[in-house]
Amino acid sequence: MKLSGAAKASYGLGAVGKDMVYMLSASYVLYYFQDILGVSAAAMGVILMVARVFDAFNDPIMGAIVAKTKTKWGKFRPWLLIGTLTNAVVLALMFSAPPSINGKGLVAYAAVTYILWGVTYTMMDIPYWSMIPAFTEGGKEREGLTTLARSCAGVGSAIITIITVMSVSALGHLFGGAGITDREVERVGFSYFSIAIAVLFVLFTVICCIFVKEKSTVDMKTASIGEMFKALIQNDQAMAVVVAIVIVNCSIYITSNLVIYFFKYDFGGTGWRGDYTLFSTFGGGIQILAMMLLYPVLRKFFTSIKIYFISMGMAIVGYISLLLLASTSMSNVYLLFIPAFFIFSANGMLSVITTVFLANTVDYGELKNNRRDESVIFSMQTFVVKLASGISALIAAIALQVLALSNDTAETATEIDYSMGVESSQKMGLRMTMTIIPIIGLVFAIIWFKKKYILTDEKIEEIAEELKTRN
Repeated sequence: MKLSGAAKASYGLGAVGKDMVYMLSASYVLYYFQDILGVSAAAMGVILMVARVFDAFNDPIMGAIVAKTKTKWGKFRPWLLIGTLTNAVVLALMFSAPPSINGKGLVAYAAVTYILWGVTYTMMDIPYWSMIPAFTEGGKEREGLTTLARSCAGVGSAIITIITVMSVSALGHLFGGAGITDREVERVGFSYFSIAIAVLFVLFTVICCIFVKEKSTVDMKTASIGEMFKALIQNDQAMAVVVAIVIVNCSIYITSNLVIYFFKYDFGGTGWRGDYTLFSTFGGGIQILAMMLLYPVLRKFFTSIKIYFISMGMAIVGYISLLLLASTSMSNVYLLFIPAFFIFSANGMLSVITTVFLANTVDYGELKNNRRDESVIFSMQTFVVKLASGISALIAAIALQVLALSNDTAETATEIDYSMGVESSQKMGLRMTMTIIPIIGLVFAIIWFKKKYILTDEKIEEIAEELKTRN
């Protein structure tokens, strides 16, 4: 029996909800605690780094727990619902720090809520993706559903990127009362906004659990950390790809962590929130179009390896043009669409290409080691992305600490040009952190990949033929 349209739509809706929550945390928790509440940037960097690495190591543990679960509702949906409910509560708490807490107490509050958020998110994320074989028949149906879910996840992320800053300001003014500081407006706004997103998250997951039924019991194998590192050591091509993913993601995530600071303290103006929203809307749209349209078009003319280098070159061009434009007195946000096009297009294509490269290393590993580590290799993708997220958050936080950028100039709830109180050296330091460090990382990734990765299209065909002969 084929999957119904309602089941497909409900599963996609679940992806929208969970990535709305993920993007809210990933993009704004540093800004909320450091810029609005005044927690030390260095302390936040350590918290984010430790929490993300801990979360990456926690994935296999949660996978083992889900695999052993047996209930009349199946093994996946109970954890999906439990994880969603607890994560929604923690999300609301994380962005609603009590005003009476300060100093070390606020640091502890940030650490506890963020680590709990990561644990509870893993609790629902692992069963969400792992349940696909339990209600699909395989082949095109399974592939199509996975593609749909990934696309819906991208939509969820894009929604948060586009609406957060303006929504937080509007809600803060609505519920914060008259005569409060701009910092208080954002504090109140984030509290109400996170509650709204948490409610939508729960609603979307409940719909997913109602309409998506587990048709069969499937064996679920989640790779342990030991298996991941063993596969890396024994598969040099997997190592080449994983290192490239870490470096590329670190480079891009550094910029994504700091771009809101750029618009607030450097690009400036009383309408910085609107400019940031325009920039993010354009960039998010370009990234999705690059994944869905630009990559398939380029693939007709170039190999995946060449597209990888094209993408890296585009990203570097984007960062250079961003640095040049930011270093002028330019105040037209539409000019920033030029670097946005190159950077976001490259990011979209690289997310597709690195997945293709990882898939190629599975066949290579089978030929070399007489063992097919498919589940281990793809479990590693989640691990390294979280690792890169933690490293980039630490780098961004250290930069903010050194540059001493903070939200201390607000006196009223009216719009304020924060860039007026920032020294030119601080602005230049922010620009260079956002651009020069990523460029260095990307250049290293290009050199590393060119030297280490050998799986050309011809080599992949050769491996496929050898495996066919062996089997």
